[in-house]
Amino acid sequence: MIHKQSYDEVLDTILATDSRFHRDAYHFVREGLDYTQQSISKQEEGTVRHISGQELLGGMRAHALEQYGPMALMVLNEWGLTRGEDFGEIVFNMVEHELLAKTEEDTLTDFAGGYSFDEAFRQPFLPPAAPEPELPEVNRTITSANPSERSTHPTEPEASDKQ
Repeated sequence: MIHKQSYDEVLDTILATDSRFHRDAYHFVREGLDYTQQSISKQEEGTVRHISGQELLGGMRAHALEQYGPMALMVLNEWGLTRGEDFGEIVFNMVEHELLAKTEEDTLTDFAGGYSFDEAFRQPFLPPAAPEPELPEVNRTITSANPSERSTHPTEPEASDKQ
């Protein structure tokens, strides 16, 4: 009789060979995949289809912001996730261990260059940049540097009676 490993047993196997990411990162990617599939299905009137790496990155971002708000960046970093490619590494670890499926066209590079984690997870919570204050125009008298155009009576300090 063949023993089929549970999801957690397969994760144990993955983590034993690749410890870059926390177990919770794998759970998050699985949840993010479901979140993305549901979002796309709603947009496409119930159609369930394969999603691309870039679509998954967008879904992961939305899911993280919804789940963790301003703490998203810190939580993801705590799990070892610092760039979009890390989501791809987890997806392909899960594909290799038959927890997820891929098409022939899917590659790890599908997750490259998606977004900066700082911009994706920190920027939405920063206050808007204050506009540059407008400085009032100042009337200034400009004196010529040409000595012939200067006054022939330069101002001299007043003499003092006290010595």
